[in-house]
Amino acid sequence: MDTSTTALRLAAIRAATASLTATAAIALVASPALADDYEVKPGDTVSRIAAQHGTTVSAIVTANELDSSARIYVGQHLTMPGTAAPTAPTSSTASHTVAAGDNLWNLAATYGTTVKAIEQANQISNPALIRIGQVLTIPGATVSTLAASTPAPIASEATTASYTVAPGDTLTRIASRFHTTVSALSAANNIANPSLIRAGQVLVVPAGSAAPPAPTSTTIAPETLTYTVQAGDTVGGIAARYGVTTAAITSANALGNPSLIRVGQVLTIPGANPAGLVGDTFLGRTYPADVVAAANVNKATLNATDVPSRTAMQQMVIDTASSMGVSTALAQAIAYQESGFNQRAVSPANAVGTMQVIPSSGVWASGMVGRDLNLLVAQDNVTAGVAILRHLTSRNSLEVAIASYYQGERSVRERGMNSDTKDYVASVLSLMERFD
Repeated sequence: MDTSTTALRLAAIRAATASLTATAAIALVASPALADDYEVKPGDTVSRIAAQHGTTVSAIVTANELDSSARIYVGQHLTMPGTAAPTAPTSSTASHTVAAGDNLWNLAATYGTTVKAIEQANQISNPALIRIGQVLTIPGATVSTLAASTPAPIASEATTASYTVAPGDTLTRIASRFHTTVSALSAANNIANPSLIRAGQVLVVPAGSAAPPAPTSTTIAPETLTYTVQAGDTVGGIAARYGVTTAAITSANALGNPSLIRVGQVLTIPGANPAGLVGDTFLGRTYPADVVAAANVNKATLNATDVPSRTAMQQMVIDTASSMGVSTALAQAIAYQESGFNQRAVSPANAVGTMQVIPSSGVWASGMVGRDLNLLVAQDNVTAGVAILRHLTSRNSLEVAIASYYQGERSVRERGMNSDTKDYVASVLSLMERFD
């Protein structure tokens, strides 16, 4: 998003907030300028950080001039708005003039309401079709700081509670918060796929269950295996499959260039996960237990599911990219680099499937295409990845778009390309020549 668009977006949010304040007749006392600095950790979301600091998503977005998707990256330093004592949320009806980059999902998160409520209030039949300048009624909008970061415990073990899913939530995180289990939450809410919950969804929290077990990945004894390279394999895809790092395989096999492996080559896989699940480290980074646990839920689901062959996945990537106006060579190169066209690939960061899309990016992509995308479904996974590529290539040069897919667009713009990102870009550009 360019500077003028960002300014328009921020001005629209501020104007809407002012309107909301007037409508609700709430006098907001200015909080002290604490100027707290927070460094983003793996697994963080803006909603989680807001809850931890007793502030709001919109306040953090405004204070840090985040884009319309409120994307953040690990290591980023955020300024925390003044954190006065939190007040009880006060709901009212606001109006919002649609600005460039807006979508109903982001507006619902910004105003503390739901997509469905906005749709009904404005008689919107297709949530993906809103236009710049359109004035929307926002029912149930909230003017307050969020509740304190520590959620109230369930009153007693004999009580069944309800919980409204917030942006960035996972069933694993919710289960941990309420001292129950993912399976108990899934059963109580008839959830077939525990990875598919949506912001605004109201969940029944069953009466006291045991605390969730430790992530499976920490209890699996690693071992050294061998693997024979198949057509379409990449070192990254093999690493993801066995829960190890690309660097570990590269080192164990003295590979000068990890992009150059050949069909039939036998590789040593050190520290492999024999159960085929996901470990908790990748490229030297250890991921939070709840993220790894969610990744293992997805991995176990994919391991037990019939998925298309790599050849079929490659053709799906070609067809989807062609239909969405994205370079088929680029889409194939990304898919090959990320997973080797392997729909069962899942990383410790919970990047899922052929296109290695994390759940929050899947929600973002869902907003762009106007329907819910299930990253465990092959076609939806490809659609999500290609939609993200379409967005990135429409705003950036080819090299920056590729880097942004790997590192994050905002991170690339603010910090430049990391050294591993430069290697990633070079590899993808080389693969594009192969698929052209």
